[in-house]
Amino acid sequence: MTERDSLASAACAILNAAEPIAKARLTGEAAARWRAGVLRGIGDETPPLRPARPARPARPELLAPKHVKRRRISPHPAGRIALLHALAHIELNAIDLAWDLIARFRDAPGLPRAFFDDWVGVAAEEAKHFMLLNARLGALGAAYGDLPAHDGLWQAAQSTAHDLAARLAVVPLVLEARGLDVTPGMISRLEAAGDAESAAILRTIHDEEIGHVAVGRRWFEHCCRRAGDDPVTEFHRLVRKHFRGAIKPPFDEAGRAEAGLTAAYYMPLASTRDRI
Repeated sequence: MTERDSLASAACAILNAAEPIAKARLTGEAAARWRAGVLRGIGDETPPLRPARPARPARPELLAPKHVKRRRISPHPAGRIALLHALAHIELNAIDLAWDLIARFRDAPGLPRAFFDDWVGVAAEEAKHFMLLNARLGALGAAYGDLPAHDGLWQAAQSTAHDLAARLAVVPLVLEARGLDVTPGMISRLEAAGDAESAAILRTIHDEEIGHVAVGRRWFEHCCRRAGDDPVTEFHRLVRKHFRGAIKPPFDEAGRAEAGLTAAYYMPLASTRDRI
């Protein structure tokens, strides 16, 4: 086996791919090669440490979150385009977050093959989500890159680059779980605006993101068991330390429960602090 045949090498190649469609397609190809056994080992290639950042296209312009306009869904296409563009940006970042996790933490102790199987699967679904949203933007006469976007998701990756448990706590169990909370409302508003096609895409994304939160919860609890930590207590500690956003209701309690993320994880944070 050469280094080019390794999963970590494939992950780094995807992180270094600036063009979004190429990043998504390379993800699908790498996932197929991993499942077929063509990528036969994890490998040694590692993404750079902070300020690590995946390759990005010249557009969209990246702004601070507070400078990105709020998205309002209406029958007029502009509001729906803005929403779908923001979601496509999130999914593009999610592709990189999955591959960065694979490569950055490839030699963390006690990780079985199933860990990598799970996160390759997550990466492939994030790429699928990006392609669905990108195609829908095209159908509405727009394209990814047309509007500004914010860089908050990758900031979360930078702040947890040193600690697998922290990465799992913040990205899937806070940020992706928040996606579960807000997506049902977006689906309802899109349907009310007469955009059944976009609503159907968001429904697919929501259902598959439940699985991503479940993967994050499973491997977070694995890390805690190895360290002898109580998962809920450790989750609270890590979120308070590494996350600066708000954890607030309403929660998609059914979706979170399906992912195994019980109220004991998130309700104490939401009820005791407005800003974590």
